[in-house]
Amino acid sequence: MKAIPQNILDEIALSREEYDLITDRLGREPNPLELGMFGALWSEHCGYKHSKRLLEFFPSTGPKVLFPPGSENAGAIDIGDGLAVVFKIESHNHPSAIEPLQGAATGVGGIVRDILAMGARPIALLNSLRFGPLDESNNRHLVKGVVSGISWYGNCIGVPDVGGEIFFSESYSGNPIVNALCVGLVEKDKLIRATVGEPGNLLLLVGSGTGRDGIHGASGLASRTFDDEREMRPAVQVGNPFLEKVLIEACLEVATFDGLVGMQDLGAAGLTSSAVECAEKGGNGIKIDVSKVSRREQGMNPYEIMLSESQERMLLIIKPGEKDRLNDMLAKWDLTAMEIGHVLPESNVEVYDGLKKEASLPVEILTHPKLYRLKGRMPEASRKLRKFPLSNLKPLEISSNQILLSLLKSPNIASKAMIYRQYDHQVQTNTLQKPGTSDAALVRIKGTQKALALSTDGNSRFCYLDPYRGGMIAVAEACRNVSCVGAVPVALTDCLNFGNPENPEIYYQLEWAIRGISKACKVLGVPVVGGNVSLYNESRGNPIDPTPVIGVLGVLEELARATDLAFKDTGDLVVMLGDSGINGRVRDLAGSEYIKLFYGLVAGRPEIDLKMEAKVQLLCRRAIDQGLIQSAHDCSEGGLAVTIAESSIASGLGFISSIDMSGRHDAALFGEAQSRIVVSVKPQNFEAIWNMANDIEVPIVELGRVHGSAFRLVDIDLPVKCLEEAWKQGIDWPGIVGQT
Repeated sequence: MKAIPQNILDEIALSREEYDLITDRLGREPNPLELGMFGALWSEHCGYKHSKRLLEFFPSTGPKVLFPPGSENAGAIDIGDGLAVVFKIESHNHPSAIEPLQGAATGVGGIVRDILAMGARPIALLNSLRFGPLDESNNRHLVKGVVSGISWYGNCIGVPDVGGEIFFSESYSGNPIVNALCVGLVEKDKLIRATVGEPGNLLLLVGSGTGRDGIHGASGLASRTFDDEREMRPAVQVGNPFLEKVLIEACLEVATFDGLVGMQDLGAAGLTSSAVECAEKGGNGIKIDVSKVSRREQGMNPYEIMLSESQERMLLIIKPGEKDRLNDMLAKWDLTAMEIGHVLPESNVEVYDGLKKEASLPVEILTHPKLYRLKGRMPEASRKLRKFPLSNLKPLEISSNQILLSLLKSPNIASKAMIYRQYDHQVQTNTLQKPGTSDAALVRIKGTQKALALSTDGNSRFCYLDPYRGGMIAVAEACRNVSCVGAVPVALTDCLNFGNPENPEIYYQLEWAIRGISKACKVLGVPVVGGNVSLYNESRGNPIDPTPVIGVLGVLEELARATDLAFKDTGDLVVMLGDSGINGRVRDLAGSEYIKLFYGLVAGRPEIDLKMEAKVQLLCRRAIDQGLIQSAHDCSEGGLAVTIAESSIASGLGFISSIDMSGRHDAALFGEAQSRIVVSVKPQNFEAIWNMANDIEVPIVELGRVHGSAFRLVDIDLPVKCLEEAWKQGIDWPGIVGQT
């Protein structure tokens, strides 16, 4: 055997050991096209070689779960009334770092096609974003590009962007996190599978012509670290949202076609991944003739055609003799499906260019990369920071008024309206609550009394300090957001954003975050039905903080019961469900926005009691269902003072406290203890909630009441208008993302 140059292996992110394994399994050396196909399908992005064994920790079954995770393009949940919800979250981090507008835009397009491929109409989008500090010009450039890409693509295709989150930290400088979540709705018995079916079935491509954009996107951008020395821009895909809109409507019509066998989108690794994965699921092989693939660039060779990640393309598998009928359906959309191959009885992938055979590979070998189970090591920095004596932090010599205003101005807490106003959240006319008005987005299901509640969440600081507890808290917070609008969390999708897993410290973070997520899912009774792993998030040798992002789907049976975060009426009581933390425990400052902002420190060890978490959420949902709660708001970043202040800002109504605090006031006011929900209730309903809390064994504390136009909490005394001004003007958004 001749030694293949290392630079070739580096280009497709294969190790020497993996190459040798390929040659052993094949009994020969692969040719360049075959090697490129292996590089794509054995990449981290497609093959999950460093994470697949860890993902087995996740609970993934339940009475409402329709498919096992990974068996289809997205998770599918039975919500009753003959309907299924399809949802998934994916990353487009690396492309967005190189070309933020197109990277984010095509991230939206790709996740929409994942939902579409299952025959579901996309009905909602959410996003989870992470950037470096806004005082750096490149980070501002990335924010502007990413937000523009999301709004441009989502607005054009007519899918509402109903919620999400954004967070800023030094670890994301130059390496943003751009995660997109899409939700679709379909009649349960009309779900489409990604399969080739029987031998003789035809493979057809519909949508955009194939170009050279995106080649090595899966094996290059998403499966290794990158730096400024390497020009990666050609690996970023280019989107056309107007074509995607046409493709959505056409494919939804095709989904009703009795000649359709399967459908798959062309995403990472393009035609190679979509066709081979369908062949694997169907248990047969495929023959593809690249000379029949419509191209938009001259002189493309088979390698480029098979590995192109050009957007707005779908693979349709139909029964023999049905092509003309299919194209008659597509003609009204000005689309034509091109026959590019057929299904073989033997489990092999045959690639031809006209009469010339270019590749011949067993499906079994292509789809089974070497899987790694490494040994992690706790980062020494995290070990030290966990043990940092928070009690040594001297109380600040500034007033609580100043602290609260500074927190409200913090980019991680301040209003994000300037961003979400760029997104169309009302298209399709099903969005029940505007972004920023509640802890979770709510989308109604027409023809029923139901609504879907949707939330994304994740706290990288907690995960940096303790990935196990951080993973648990990410699940708890996302589920808590859904519970705060009255919905029952029924399923979860995750996007695991980490650095280089070959580094033992990063692998430790990945493994223990997964273990923490798994533990929380089991206690809270929420299965993981799908998701995405994004590794090698590093630039210039610096990894991002561990960032597991959790997307939760909840179902609200009576949409009229939906609750938001704004106080409603003067005289209402403000009540904490869960441990109030008013005794000022210094441990509650761990990983908080407060100590990061004022002490420049991320330290301590976050804590959570999952059994109490489940009880608090149950209490909140039951009280909402019985009409006892006026408003509900999760207590998270900024602690108790910020939580109550946000409910005051949302309503314009003041608050006056009736509590005495002990211990450290800064810990009581700004600590971020878990499993807490601040609600407002009519005075006549307090006894009912108190009794309900005692039955469920949840602590409950009356904090004060809605009153006047001033915010008074212990030693904080400020007009609500002052709070609102700080919160709304905390960030110079016009200078970053522009105004609409």
